[in-house]
Amino acid sequence: MPAARRTLRAAGLEPAATAPARLRVGVVGAGRVGAVLGAALAAAGHDVVAAAGLSAASAERAARLLPGVPLLPTDEVVAAADLVVLAVPDDTLPGLVAGLAETAGWRAGQLAFHTSGAHGLAVLAPAARAGVLPLALHPAMTFTGAPEDTDRLAGAPFGVTSAPEHRAVAETLVLEMGGEPFFVAEADRRLYHAALVTGANHLVTLVAEAADLLRTAGVVEPARVLAPLLTAALDNGLRRGDRGLTGPVSRGDVGTVRDHLQTLTERAPASVAAYVAMAQRTTERALATGRLRRHEGAPLLDLLDGHGPGSLASVRAEG
Repeated sequence: MPAARRTLRAAGLEPAATAPARLRVGVVGAGRVGAVLGAALAAAGHDVVAAAGLSAASAERAARLLPGVPLLPTDEVVAAADLVVLAVPDDTLPGLVAGLAETAGWRAGQLAFHTSGAHGLAVLAPAARAGVLPLALHPAMTFTGAPEDTDRLAGAPFGVTSAPEHRAVAETLVLEMGGEPFFVAEADRRLYHAALVTGANHLVTLVAEAADLLRTAGVVEPARVLAPLLTAALDNGLRRGDRGLTGPVSRGDVGTVRDHLQTLTERAPASVAAYVAMAQRTTERALATGRLRRHEGAPLLDLLDGHGPGSLASVRAEG
């Protein structure tokens, strides 16, 4: 069955015999995510008819992933499409949706989904009032603009938020793009996104921070040292959770943590606050899960509290 007809039937809409075999797709935001999803929808049999993107990088990406698709103003992209993909920054999305509603840019019977993890369906309310079927489909995957992004989409989990009667069409679209849908309630959308940011975005910062410290310590190729260690740590964390914790905090080694803080204060003062914050949270989790007993964790927390923001040690480090 053609992709468009599967999608319409999943939405509870029976396509007419004369209906086109493909949905006309418009991609608003031909950036790292939008161009990849547009290419996936095209591979599923839909017809990407137009895209919008302002930067030179967006134009290059669209030319590579969406060959032959014209770059048009946003209102023209939306007007040409049966299915509108909104792949724009979180803070841009509300104004974009509302602006299109104010200028009668939406039309009844269209489908629209955004790719923001931070937003659910509420941000699409102006479009829904115009008769658009609204969906929130967030790929829980990092995209960097590199060629391998298209490969990363295969099997990627998608956080899906929709009205109950539209859940089938949302899941169908995700499956057609090669992803794996899982449902996120509207009320949980922000917490869901905060969890992903903590895990993915902060992980990049953590790795880069560790690499910089190793360079300061004279290690010429930090990646060679970190790769096997971090790979094992990630595997342990995913499989065992807090039970996979190792290192000085898990052992209650106050002396080692004190030495770290002294060394960082002397040689990498900008890293002290991050070390303290992570060590505090690690200690709290170790206590909560029984990895540390109270008499082992209390001295660690006392030491770390003494290096927190506003502490004498922190003021001296900043000075």
